[in-house]
Amino acid sequence: MPELRRVPVNGVELNVALAGSGPAVLLLHGFPHTWELWTDVMADLSDRYRVIAPDLRGFGASSPAAFGYDAGTLAEDAAALLTTLGVSSAAVVGIDAGAAPAFLLALRRPGLVRRLVVMESLLGRLPGAEEFLAGGPPWWFGFHSAAPGLAETVLEGHEADYVDWFLRAGTLGDGVRPALRDAFVRAYTGRQALTRAFSYYRALPESAAQIEQAVATARLTVPTMALGARPVGAALERQLRPITDNLTGHVIEDCGHIIPLHRPRVLLSLLHSFLAGEDAKAA
Repeated sequence: MPELRRVPVNGVELNVALAGSGPAVLLLHGFPHTWELWTDVMADLSDRYRVIAPDLRGFGASSPAAFGYDAGTLAEDAAALLTTLGVSSAAVVGIDAGAAPAFLLALRRPGLVRRLVVMESLLGRLPGAEEFLAGGPPWWFGFHSAAPGLAETVLEGHEADYVDWFLRAGTLGDGVRPALRDAFVRAYTGRQALTRAFSYYRALPESAAQIEQAVATARLTVPTMALGARPVGAALERQLRPITDNLTGHVIEDCGHIIPLHRPRVLLSLLHSFLAGEDAKAA
């Protein structure tokens, strides 16, 4: 089992799971997950790496935060966490809500990020995702970011049913292990927990502006791997291609959005190869 530690960073206290030793690997989860999304990944990677998996600001067991759910602040949280833990260089892996902070961290702090893996997310309004967005963004984006308090009012008391929908959809109907399902439900139960989760979606316009500003003056120079499944597919890779010096892309077949839980063995095979440098070649 990983060690759980409370780590004060950037004005908040993060709940952080730590395992293994060796080169550092930072794992950033999405919605509706906690660090436990990475349970299978951590168990494997910790044989070779020092694995660091926080609950993002305001999520899970990390301290509540009234603000700071934009990608830029979440990237600063990640940088501060690495510094506090004495890490001078890390591979950074982000999925869903964790992908944009991982991307901004690598773009702004290439000396801190030695490799970047992003999966199943879009990077703001960057070109390349037009086909994916042809019918509009996923319905829950609008629901979560609509009139403040609306989604919370509708969902309070029905959190388990709502989280279950995402877990089933994100694994193409397979679902996740009961212990993990229960952990995710607990993390997103209660009006305040829902508000914090939806604050990430309400900050998406600010995050998109941060990404556009960042790519206007810099390129992504660290070796990067973009992973897609269903529904995002190759859209993230297409967004990254024009702004990245060293990009590898894969679409995992027969895999839902929650790659670390739905197809962990395939993911681990790709991660081991990429982290070892075997699959990092200039496009």
